[in-house]
Amino acid sequence: MLSALEVVTTVVVGLMVGVEFAVAFVMNPIFNALPEDSGQLGRAHGGRMLGAVMPFWYIGSLALTAILAAAEWHDDGTALLVVAGALLIVSVVMSIVLLVPINNRGKTWTPENRPADWKEQTNRWNGYHYVRVAVIIAAFTLLVAALV
Repeated sequence: MLSALEVVTTVVVGLMVGVEFAVAFVMNPIFNALPEDSGQLGRAHGGRMLGAVMPFWYIGSLALTAILAAAEWHDDGTALLVVAGALLIVSVVMSIVLLVPINNRGKTWTPENRPADWKEQTNRWNGYHYVRVAVIIAAFTLLVAALV
């Protein structure tokens, strides 16, 4: 049972990290290269899609990591799991405080209603997102290191 929990936790957190990495380093450059208003419309659609699922994925990743840390409390890798969980908490707080407010605005924007500073807001979101990606990569790395 513990092995199954380790595998599920690793897969769930790893896929979340992969999606967020892809947003930062694949999707955003694609959106930036699209002509005219297509990139902004793509970001808005992505914000709606991922904005609906990512809260559950982040909280689920945190919950699984916490359950795994509790289940392996007396093992050698517990400290790494606790730090990984703490980093996932940081990522959730960052999301709620910094990224979600911008995303909630951006997902409603169209070329007709977007604010004059939409590019600045998008760039601010990107900067916060790069930091969040670094945090969750660190959390995932510690999670995996704890299990080997």
